[in-house]
Amino acid sequence: MESSETALLIIDMINDFNFEHGNILAEKALKIADQIQLLKKQCEKENIPIIYINDHYNLWQAELNKVIEYCKNEKSESVIGKIKPTDKDYFLIKPRHSAFYGTALHTLLTQLQVKKLILSGIAGNICVLFTANDAYMREYPLLIPDNCIASVDDEDNHYAIRMMKNVMRAKIFTFKENTSISPLSSS
Repeated sequence: MESSETALLIIDMINDFNFEHGNILAEKALKIADQIQLLKKQCEKENIPIIYINDHYNLWQAELNKVIEYCKNEKSESVIGKIKPTDKDYFLIKPRHSAFYGTALHTLLTQLQVKKLILSGIAGNICVLFTANDAYMREYPLLIPDNCIASVDDEDNHYAIRMMKNVMRAKIFTFKENTSISPLSSS
């Protein structure tokens, strides 16, 4: 297990989008999937661990392939195809909105010696925001690539990003391909 000062969390991108406004969120998830994939590739280059944290869909098994199979449908297939985890990535399930609540995330981050978190995924105003809050409460500095987070409503997404910046002291940035993460995480 390699250690890194920083880790990338990809929240709820393996999703079935079978809920109210799921079609809208699926479209927005597809728009950010390419950016998250580029961010993930940059993190891989810099040996930054990638941790997928996902709803469990009442499967209650942290078995990636079962979750993917359950989520695959015409709304989700293109998102999952772009963002699917590799064997090098970590995968955890979560029972509620926060990636920390009822999960092994804090233990994993401790073992990896992670001190800072990059948050990405959906929905920015719910699961990403709740995760950011819990990370802040645990004193993790946060990096938020604003083009790697989406919510059903754009105004809600902007509000969530503003809250992460103003309340949780997150560093907000727009990720661009081949942008090194190391300088961002050292400031």
